[in-house]
Amino acid sequence: MLLRPKKPRIRLRPAKYTEMRRNVLVRDGWRCQDCGSANNLQVHRLKSRSQLGDDMMTNLITLCASCHEKRHGR
Repeated sequence: MLLRPKKPRIRLRPAKYTEMRRNVLVRDGWRCQDCGSANNLQVHRLKSRSQLGDDMMTNLITLCASCHEKRHGR
């Protein structure tokens, strides 16, 4: 079995991630990108950290809590 080589990924410090999270919410118009709700908003990683997803704007999306749970299969 061949292991894929690890690539460096961007993982922001908490203060910088908080700033990035706010920028994602602003970019997405403070609306869930699945259903359009403005309640209980969260930021979701399209590609998870465990799958080498970066903390970058292109990997983050605004979802309401309900849609976020659906994305995680709950």
